[in-house]
Amino acid sequence: MSATPGGRLVVCPTPIGNLGDTTRRVTEALRSADVIASEDTRRTRILLENEGIDARPVPLHDRNERSALPSLVEKIRAGGTVALVSDAGTPIVSDPGYLLVRTCIEEGLRVEVLPGPTAVTTALVLSGLPADSFRFVGFLPKRQGDLTRVFTESADTLVAFESPKRVTATVSLLADMDPDRPVAVCRELTKIHEEAIRGTAAEVAEILSSRTEVKGEITLVVGPPNQQTGDQATASAAVDDLVAAGAKPRAAAKVIARLTGLRANDLYPEAGDAPGGD
Repeated sequence: MSATPGGRLVVCPTPIGNLGDTTRRVTEALRSADVIASEDTRRTRILLENEGIDARPVPLHDRNERSALPSLVEKIRAGGTVALVSDAGTPIVSDPGYLLVRTCIEEGLRVEVLPGPTAVTTALVLSGLPADSFRFVGFLPKRQGDLTRVFTESADTLVAFESPKRVTATVSLLADMDPDRPVAVCRELTKIHEEAIRGTAAEVAEILSSRTEVKGEITLVVGPPNQQTGDQATASAAVDDLVAAGAKPRAAAKVIARLTGLRANDLYPEAGDAPGGD
């Protein structure tokens, strides 16, 4: 059956805490939708009531997405509008809806994604950590070995969701691995009790450990590993070797600096004393 013109799936980001963050376009999409597919219908009803929308959302979550898929896709094929919402934030980002979006794309049905709230970029900016390049990993793994691997594999700023029950142990593990690594625990974003705990992994671990309980929704932001941990003596020796082989000291220092994370200016003076210095 070919799609009827006008049918579409609209992905609608919803507030991560403050209902005032609902965009006008999202409100209009929810009001005009033929079907609102919702991860948590109870939370969606609160949003709809706040926006003055009289509609009854249908459930679409991890347990029923496959079974609910055919009727939603058929509704779009017939020219209807289906609005997709998660319990908070942007659907599909660690929330249900991927199968629905993927199926619509494969069948040539129109998919429209509205911009809106997400804890990922909100926490990233609030953390004060480098945001020019970052890696989002969703919910952190529970096993210590897997968690250690996540922390060691990324050279960029890391953004992840974590349970308030595990965040203290998670940051403590990071502190054992790299006590000086910068961390921000962003809690209850956009809500009344919003908080950002910033510092080194060791400092943040100490703050969390002093609390009886950590409450609320947590987004953890971990800065890049300390780039000044290279072995100065070994790096300087490598510069000397390159200079001895005919390289210019400044060029050699820049190459080794890129490889080790050390500063070229720290390596260049020693290179100047090596044979062939300029």
